[in-house]
Amino acid sequence: MQDNFSSKKEISLAEGVDLLVSLIRIPSISREEDAAADFLQGWLSAHGLTPFRVGNNLWCCDEAQVGPDGKAFLPECDRPTLLLNAHIDTVKPAQGYTRDPFTPSLEGDFLYGLGSNDDGGSLVALALAYSRLRLKDQPYRLVLSLTAQEEISGREGIEALFPFLGKIDLGIMGEPTGMRMAVAERGLMVLDCTAHGKSGHAARNEGDNALYHALDDISWFRNTVLERVSEHLGPVKMTVTQISAGTQHNVIPAECSFVVDVRPNGLYTNVELLSLIKSSVKCDVKERSTRLGSSSIPMDHPVVKRGLALGLEAFGSPTTSNQAVSPFTTMKIGPGDSSRSHTADEYIRISEMEDGVGKYISLLDGLSI
Repeated sequence: MQDNFSSKKEISLAEGVDLLVSLIRIPSISREEDAAADFLQGWLSAHGLTPFRVGNNLWCCDEAQVGPDGKAFLPECDRPTLLLNAHIDTVKPAQGYTRDPFTPSLEGDFLYGLGSNDDGGSLVALALAYSRLRLKDQPYRLVLSLTAQEEISGREGIEALFPFLGKIDLGIMGEPTGMRMAVAERGLMVLDCTAHGKSGHAARNEGDNALYHALDDISWFRNTVLERVSEHLGPVKMTVTQISAGTQHNVIPAECSFVVDVRPNGLYTNVELLSLIKSSVKCDVKERSTRLGSSSIPMDHPVVKRGLALGLEAFGSPTTSNQAVSPFTTMKIGPGDSSRSHTADEYIRISEMEDGVGKYISLLDGLSI
């Protein structure tokens, strides 16, 4: 144990707002989070927590131990482990900003700045909720993690912490959902497809047009509705987004390549879906990665049941998050609005963060998982 209850203190909303104001001033584009991680590490320490660091990822838990190698880890425990996660990285500023994206602007209830909504609001709300939930015994071991590279699903993000945290029973992923519960999240798989034919002169009845073969498979991707349909996400979504064929107007193309954006619905693993697709089309199919899987949490899970009892709405999220690389049960929920993410003049409301803290605590305090 890192400390006892007498040494613990609640972090105030005003302190959380000051934290976010400071973070907005520190550029933290994915893979460039060093300065933000440095600042957060010092801030957490100054506010009574003991942060541990792996790359640019930070984590806190009162039951952490430090091994002979100097690395912190969580020992085995007879209680379940609940992980709180928010990310510290941002995308690059979008075009159209009317304010300096790295100059925070607090205007009444609105705090403007890059990363304020995605994911600063959740970061602050989870950190404050963590500081309050740890003031008393909980039926679970509570871990706070603030991680890098979420926006690019980088391997040096949240996954870098998993070897040190042991078995995780539930992850609460802080993302701007308006404090609605994302009980399902689409994954992502990008496919490079190639249809083959034989070249020939376009003026004569020669060759075998690869473009026409590609059209048959493109039609399959466009029109097929796979059998398993999610209550919250609907069917698997498959969209052809790029196509390339031919060298000049009078030559039958021998190859036609196209790209398919596949968004799983939580009812197929990426590997299973890839196998199904390969057996259904004639073109060659090469996946770029099967790593970003879809996810879902049962509606009878204790955290979902409590959320519904509190009046929180359940929905399916079309956007990926750290859930996609987390091999354990997760739910995505946080203050703010996804529609503001990656847009010019991004903002979060202070009242949204305050509401988020209260709802996180109501959702998780004393929860048996």
